[in-house]
Amino acid sequence: MQIDITTLDQGTAQGSLGSTELPDELFGVKPRADIMARVVHWQLSKRRAGTHKTKGMGEVQGTTKKPFRQKGTGNARQGSLRAPQFRTGGRVHGPVVRSHEYRLNKKVRRLGLICALSQKALDGKLVVLDAAAGTAKTGELAKKLKALGWSSALIIDHVVDEGFLLASRNLHKIDALPTVGANVYDILNHDVLAITVAGVEGLKARLNGAASAEPGEAA
Repeated sequence: MQIDITTLDQGTAQGSLGSTELPDELFGVKPRADIMARVVHWQLSKRRAGTHKTKGMGEVQGTTKKPFRQKGTGNARQGSLRAPQFRTGGRVHGPVVRSHEYRLNKKVRRLGLICALSQKALDGKLVVLDAAAGTAKTGELAKKLKALGWSSALIIDHVVDEGFLLASRNLHKIDALPTVGANVYDILNHDVLAITVAGVEGLKARLNGAASAEPGEAA
Protein backbone atom coordinates (compact mmCIF):
# COMPACT_ATOMS: atom_id res chain seq x y z
CA MET A 1 0.00 0.00 0.00
CA GLN A 2 1.49 3.31 -1.14
CA ILE A 3 0.70 6.43 0.90
CA ASP A 4 1.99 9.99 0.58
CA ILE A 5 4.20 11.47 3.28
CA THR A 6 3.01 14.80 4.64
CA THR A 7 4.10 17.29 7.31
CA LEU A 8 2.35 19.22 10.04
CA ASP A 9 2.89 22.34 7.90
CA GLN A 10 1.03 20.79 4.96
CA GLY A 11 -2.03 22.92 5.68
CA THR A 12 -0.12 26.11 4.93
CA ALA A 13 2.75 24.95 2.71
CA GLN A 14 2.20 22.73 -0.29
CA GLY A 15 4.72 20.27 -1.58
CA SER A 16 5.23 16.54 -1.82
CA LEU A 17 7.73 14.67 0.33
CA GLY A 18 7.34 11.48 -1.61
CA SER A 19 5.58 8.33 -0.50
CA THR A 20 6.19 5.26 1.60
CA GLU A 21 5.14 1.64 1.39
CA LEU A 22 2.88 0.30 4.13
CA PRO A 23 2.76 -3.50 4.42
CA ASP A 24 -0.65 -4.94 3.54
CA GLU A 25 -0.37 -7.54 6.30
CA LEU A 26 -0.46 -4.70 8.86
CA PHE A 27 -2.49 -1.95 7.18
CA GLY A 28 -4.51 -3.80 4.56
CA VAL A 29 -6.30 -6.66 6.30
CA LYS A 30 -10.08 -6.90 6.54
CA PRO A 31 -11.02 -5.26 9.87
CA ARG A 32 -12.86 -7.46 12.34
CA ALA A 33 -15.15 -5.53 14.65
CA ASP A 34 -15.49 -8.49 17.04
CA ILE A 35 -11.73 -8.68 17.62
CA MET A 36 -11.40 -4.94 18.14
CA ALA A 37 -14.34 -5.02 20.58
CA ARG A 38 -12.68 -7.80 22.58
CA VAL A 39 -9.42 -5.87 22.86
CA VAL A 40 -11.15 -2.61 23.81
CA HIS A 41 -13.18 -4.39 26.49
CA TRP A 42 -9.95 -5.95 27.82
CA GLN A 43 -8.22 -2.56 27.94
CA LEU A 44 -11.09 -0.82 29.70
CA SER A 45 -11.38 -3.65 32.21
CA LYS A 46 -7.70 -3.23 33.08
CA ARG A 47 -8.27 0.50 33.65
CA ARG A 48 -11.00 -0.01 36.24
CA ALA A 49 -9.88 0.78 39.77
CA GLY A 50 -12.11 -1.84 41.37
CA THR A 51 -12.36 0.18 44.59
CA HIS A 52 -16.16 -0.15 44.84
CA LYS A 53 -17.25 -1.37 48.27
CA THR A 54 -20.37 -1.61 50.41
CA LYS A 55 -20.69 -2.73 54.00
CA GLY A 56 -22.20 -6.08 54.78
CA MET A 57 -24.21 -7.15 57.80
CA GLY A 58 -21.08 -7.80 59.85
CA GLU A 59 -19.52 -4.40 58.99
CA VAL A 60 -22.25 -1.84 59.66
CA GLN A 61 -22.45 -0.12 63.01
CA GLY A 62 -25.18 -1.27 65.38
CA THR A 63 -26.13 -3.53 68.24
CA THR A 64 -25.87 -7.30 68.06
CA LYS A 65 -28.74 -7.79 70.49
CA LYS A 66 -31.83 -9.63 69.31
CA PRO A 67 -34.47 -6.86 68.90
CA PHE A 68 -37.30 -8.82 70.54
CA ARG A 69 -38.12 -12.33 71.62
CA GLN A 70 -38.59 -15.07 69.06
CA LYS A 71 -42.25 -15.88 69.67
CA GLY A 72 -45.36 -14.29 71.02
CA THR A 73 -45.09 -10.73 69.68
CA GLY A 74 -47.00 -11.22 66.44
CA ASN A 75 -44.08 -9.82 64.47
CA ALA A 76 -41.84 -11.66 62.06
CA ARG A 77 -38.87 -13.18 63.83
CA GLN A 78 -35.73 -11.04 63.76
CA GLY A 79 -32.20 -11.80 64.87
CA SER A 80 -30.41 -8.50 64.31
CA LEU A 81 -31.13 -4.88 63.50
CA ARG A 82 -28.13 -5.00 61.19
CA ALA A 83 -29.95 -7.36 58.83
CA PRO A 84 -30.42 -6.04 55.26
CA GLN A 85 -34.19 -5.61 55.54
CA PHE A 86 -33.69 -2.77 58.04
CA ARG A 87 -32.88 0.79 56.96
CA THR A 88 -29.54 0.83 58.78
CA GLY A 89 -28.68 -2.75 57.90
CA GLY A 90 -25.91 -4.07 55.71
CA ARG A 91 -26.14 -4.78 52.03
CA VAL A 92 -26.40 -8.31 50.68
CA HIS A 93 -24.11 -9.36 47.81
CA GLY A 94 -22.78 -5.81 47.40
CA PRO A 95 -19.64 -4.94 45.42
CA VAL A 96 -16.27 -5.64 47.00
CA VAL A 97 -12.77 -4.38 46.22
CA ARG A 98 -11.39 -6.50 43.40
CA SER A 99 -9.46 -6.40 40.15
CA HIS A 100 -11.43 -6.48 36.89
CA GLU A 101 -8.37 -7.45 34.87
CA TYR A 102 -8.33 -10.67 32.90
CA ARG A 103 -5.98 -12.29 30.42
CA LEU A 104 -6.37 -11.97 26.68
CA ASN A 105 -4.43 -14.07 24.22
CA LYS A 106 -1.43 -12.22 22.77
CA LYS A 107 -2.40 -13.22 19.22
CA VAL A 108 -5.83 -11.64 19.71
CA ARG A 109 -4.24 -8.43 21.01
CA ARG A 110 -1.90 -8.32 18.01
CA LEU A 111 -4.75 -8.95 15.55
CA GLY A 112 -6.84 -6.25 17.23
CA LEU A 113 -4.10 -3.66 16.73
CA ILE A 114 -3.66 -4.68 13.09
CA CYS A 115 -7.43 -4.44 12.54
CA ALA A 116 -7.49 -0.96 14.09
CA LEU A 117 -4.66 0.23 11.81
CA SER A 118 -6.39 -1.29 8.79
CA GLN A 119 -9.70 0.29 9.74
CA LYS A 120 -8.16 3.76 9.73
CA ALA A 121 -6.50 3.08 6.40
CA LEU A 122 -9.80 1.81 4.98
CA ASP A 123 -11.64 4.91 6.21
CA GLY A 124 -9.03 7.23 4.70
CA LYS A 125 -8.10 8.54 8.15
CA LEU A 126 -4.50 7.31 8.13
CA VAL A 127 -1.75 9.90 7.62
CA VAL A 128 2.02 9.37 7.48
CA LEU A 129 4.11 12.29 8.77
CA ASP A 130 7.77 12.90 8.09
CA ALA A 131 8.28 13.81 11.77
CA ALA A 132 6.42 15.03 14.85
CA ALA A 133 8.88 17.50 16.29
CA GLY A 134 10.01 21.10 16.11
CA THR A 135 6.86 22.48 17.73
CA ALA A 136 7.18 23.41 21.39
CA LYS A 137 4.28 25.86 21.75
CA THR A 138 0.68 24.76 22.19
CA GLY A 139 -0.69 27.73 20.25
CA GLU A 140 1.62 27.10 17.32
CA LEU A 141 0.65 23.42 17.17
CA ALA A 142 -3.04 24.29 17.45
CA LYS A 143 -2.79 26.55 14.39
CA LYS A 144 -1.09 23.82 12.34
CA LEU A 145 -3.69 21.23 13.30
CA LYS A 146 -6.52 23.64 12.53
CA ALA A 147 -5.04 24.28 9.06
CA LEU A 148 -4.99 20.51 8.52
CA GLY A 149 -8.58 20.22 9.70
CA TRP A 150 -7.72 17.89 12.59
CA SER A 151 -9.94 18.26 15.64
CA SER A 152 -9.28 14.75 16.95
CA ALA A 153 -5.98 13.06 16.20
CA LEU A 154 -3.63 10.44 17.62
CA ILE A 155 0.02 10.92 16.63
CA ILE A 156 2.32 7.91 16.92
CA ASP A 157 6.10 8.23 16.79
CA HIS A 158 8.84 5.73 17.54
CA VAL A 159 9.93 7.95 20.44
CA VAL A 160 7.76 10.98 21.14
CA ASP A 161 9.63 14.28 21.13
CA GLU A 162 9.40 15.85 24.60
CA GLY A 163 8.71 19.34 23.28
CA PHE A 164 5.96 18.06 21.00
CA LEU A 165 4.43 16.08 23.87
CA LEU A 166 4.33 19.18 26.08
CA ALA A 167 2.79 21.22 23.27
CA SER A 168 0.07 18.67 22.50
CA ARG A 169 -1.02 17.52 25.93
CA ASN A 170 -3.17 20.58 26.59
CA LEU A 171 -5.11 20.22 23.32
CA HIS A 172 -8.45 18.45 23.55
CA LYS A 173 -8.59 15.11 21.67
CA ILE A 174 -4.97 15.49 20.49
CA ASP A 175 -2.66 12.82 21.88
CA ALA A 176 0.85 11.54 21.15
CA LEU A 177 2.06 8.02 21.88
CA PRO A 178 5.24 6.02 21.24
CA THR A 179 4.95 2.86 19.17
CA VAL A 180 5.17 0.67 22.28
CA GLY A 181 2.07 2.44 23.61
CA ALA A 182 -0.03 2.22 20.44
CA ASN A 183 -3.29 0.52 21.32
CA VAL A 184 -6.70 -0.25 19.85
CA TYR A 185 -8.77 1.95 22.16
CA ASP A 186 -6.82 5.16 21.55
CA ILE A 187 -6.66 4.55 17.79
CA LEU A 188 -10.42 4.06 17.52
CA ASN A 189 -11.14 6.89 19.96
CA HIS A 190 -9.57 9.49 17.64
CA ASP A 191 -10.72 10.56 14.21
CA VAL A 192 -7.30 10.85 12.52
CA LEU A 193 -4.38 8.47 13.00
CA ALA A 194 -1.05 10.12 12.13
CA ILE A 195 2.07 7.96 12.20
CA THR A 196 5.57 9.24 11.56
CA VAL A 197 7.96 7.43 9.22
CA ALA A 198 9.94 6.28 12.27
CA GLY A 199 6.69 5.24 13.91
CA VAL A 200 5.80 3.04 10.94
CA GLU A 201 9.12 1.26 11.24
CA GLY A 202 8.57 0.86 14.97
CA LEU A 203 5.13 -0.68 14.43
CA LYS A 204 6.58 -3.06 11.85
CA ALA A 205 9.20 -4.23 14.34
CA ARG A 206 6.65 -4.56 17.14
CA LEU A 207 4.00 -6.43 15.19
CA ASN A 208 6.49 -8.69 13.46
CA GLY A 209 7.73 -9.94 16.83
CA ALA A 210 11.05 -8.12 17.14
CA ALA A 211 12.47 -7.55 20.63
CA SER A 212 9.49 -8.90 22.62
CA ALA A 213 7.21 -6.62 20.70
CA GLU A 214 4.04 -7.08 22.78
CA PRO A 215 4.53 -5.33 26.14
CA GLY A 216 0.93 -5.79 27.29
CA GLU A 217 -0.95 -3.24 25.17
CA ALA A 218 -1.08 0.08 26.92
CA ALA A 219 -4.44 0.67 28.60
